[in-house]
Amino acid sequence: MGLRRDRGSGSRQGCCALKLHIVAYGKAGRSPESDLIDRYLKRIVWGATLTELAEAAAVPPPPPNSRTVVLDERGTPLSSQAFAALLGRWRDEGVRETRFLLGPADGHSAGTRAAADLLLAFGPATWPHLLARAMLAEQLYRATAILAGHPYHRE
Repeated sequence: MGLRRDRGSGSRQGCCALKLHIVAYGKAGRSPESDLIDRYLKRIVWGATLTELAEAAAVPPPPPNSRTVVLDERGTPLSSQAFAALLGRWRDEGVRETRFLLGPADGHSAGTRAAADLLLAFGPATWPHLLARAMLAEQLYRATAILAGHPYHRE
């Protein structure tokens, strides 16, 4: 069973039908990384949820009409613009939720990777789990800012 923490701006969620949901193994606890994650997720006007799973927990099944993005070193690196365009396309197609899976210490299973709609990599380097979570939160905020025409992302 996971600990689910709604972060972001649930009261403003009506602006967009696409909910962003990070599902991550491990607990961030009280840490500088956790503060950074919170800071970015609270800025996302679409609404963002973080679910933290125990190391041995199974990933909950995806809800109907959702997409699953698995963060994996074998995945495809995307520019911020391309990532935003993908989320915008899914939003415009009526996708209700996009889940982003950050795996356990030994990585995702072959089955989890095969079931993903996208394998996403943050480049060839290996990142500490909490930094990868913070980087994902920032990229989700950046993508929504790009789609809104907000000046946060400057080319």
